[in-house]
Amino acid sequence: MSVSIVTNHMQAPAGITEAVQKCLSETAIETAKAQTYHWNVTGMAFGPLHALFQEIYEDHFSAQDRLAERIKAVGGHADGRFSKALEVATITECDGAISAREMVQQLSEDQAYLSSALRNLAGLAEDANDIVTNDMAIERADIHDKFAWMLKAHLEH
Repeated sequence: MSVSIVTNHMQAPAGITEAVQKCLSETAIETAKAQTYHWNVTGMAFGPLHALFQEIYEDHFSAQDRLAERIKAVGGHADGRFSKALEVATITECDGAISAREMVQQLSEDQAYLSSALRNLAGLAEDANDIVTNDMAIERADIHDKFAWMLKAHLEH
């Protein structure tokens, strides 16, 4: 008796592949920014911010792999070049030597933007009946919402 295995390798619409690539690029820039701020943060909140920035860049490093693998799973090409990331990303590289407060403000805004980009991806994936990409995007948006909230808490007086 032979068993045939059916694979469900899908070819995503170009818009989804491009949206995942954009999220990958945004995440790559944010990873580098959070790590740079981790290295350079100073001031009275050094300890908690140093740890939070590390938590962010470690999470984002893993997320890059997940996003890239999703691009491959749907038949696309995952472009990991920083030149590509800088070309398509809205999030910008870090601004030289800035205060801890400015670091927190920038990362908070970036996290909110990443959540928005992933929500957009989730909508595109839902419309295309791509439940796996939809689920991944929703999960990542939730993580970015949490980081945005944690960062904003540092800005309150």
